[in-house]
Amino acid sequence: MKDEQERPVEGRVRWRRFAAVCVPGFAVTGVLAVALAEGALAASFAVSGQQFKVSADRLTGDGFVQYGSVDVNARDQLLPVAVTGIKRARMESLCQSVVTTLPVLGDISLKLSAGTGDKPVEATDLFVDATQLSGDASFKNIEIGRDASTLDKGPDGAQGMQDAFSQQADTLEISGLKQTAWATNAGTFKLADLSMKITKGKRECF
Repeated sequence: MKDEQERPVEGRVRWRRFAAVCVPGFAVTGVLAVALAEGALAASFAVSGQQFKVSADRLTGDGFVQYGSVDVNARDQLLPVAVTGIKRARMESLCQSVVTTLPVLGDISLKLSAGTGDKPVEATDLFVDATQLSGDASFKNIEIGRDASTLDKGPDGAQGMQDAFSQQADTLEISGLKQTAWATNAGTFKLADLSMKITKGKRECF
């Protein structure tokens, strides 16, 4: 009789332990669902685990908006970003670089350059999901502190969450642009005088 009482019951689920394991996963799924419903997610694809650097001697654009959002990687991790949307953008002396560290080989750099004063890089409906941006900037008819869900000067769909901070302007100009980003996407992206190189070691734009 005693042996029967001490024998563990098979097939019984330990519900507290099950809940402790599953609830965090459900919570992340819930956050993603809400973010998708409210337009909070930025890039429409899973971003890589590497940020890249972009620089340009000069960037000019028409239809500028900027608001906070999040990117998601393949591990379903949420990455906070500042989304910059521009209807029409032109960049002189564009540089883009990313460094990958590989076993045995070490650091490998991919560096891309394009655009000159006579033939700048041109993009339409440009979105950049950045974590850092610097340069000398000027704006025309800027609105700072606008509700992100009401933005109307940038590309179609360039809006953030309701009640969130944002800004927009008719035009912008940035000299000495330097930014670090998780993702970039555009309706069209024309790269004049494109050059791409892969080298060992760290060869970054800045």
